[in-house]
Amino acid sequence: MDCVAYPAQPVILRPYASTDAEATLAVFTEAILQTAAADYSREQLAVWARPGQRDLREWDASMQARGSVVAEVDGRVVGFSDVSADGYIDMLFVAPGFTRRGIASTLLAFLERRACAGEATSLSADVSITARPFFEHVGFGVVREQHPVRGGVELTNYRMCKAIAPR
Repeated sequence: MDCVAYPAQPVILRPYASTDAEATLAVFTEAILQTAAADYSREQLAVWARPGQRDLREWDASMQARGSVVAEVDGRVVGFSDVSADGYIDMLFVAPGFTRRGIASTLLAFLERRACAGEATSLSADVSITARPFFEHVGFGVVREQHPVRGGVELTNYRMCKAIAPR
């Protein structure tokens, strides 16, 4: 089979809207169940993703409260993220079919600019085993390994930080 190069499609970032609830929840669930599947057991994936168990209204309220941003390619939601005033990134997820296309890097660059415009002096996140190499690649360092328990099942993640220069 020949390799075919596809033209890069622009990534558009925009504020999250309630109409994005279903699409962002699908990105979240699929990213965990597919992309993270190489690093976590089925049991861990199930308690983390909780497929079909999340209330869409609660998801929407949470996404709005965090001031989430959505990444689109060709009008399709392919990722999302957020950053708090103190620089904490609660979620950064990319749809499995869109990994390694610069979506996460585009989101993170936006988050860093947003955090720099405020009072944050660093970015921090609780990062999965799967996401750790990406975060290291963009300048984050591991502060500590963590073992949160969800639904009675222990997971592994890492608290990671990156210094930034506020404006």
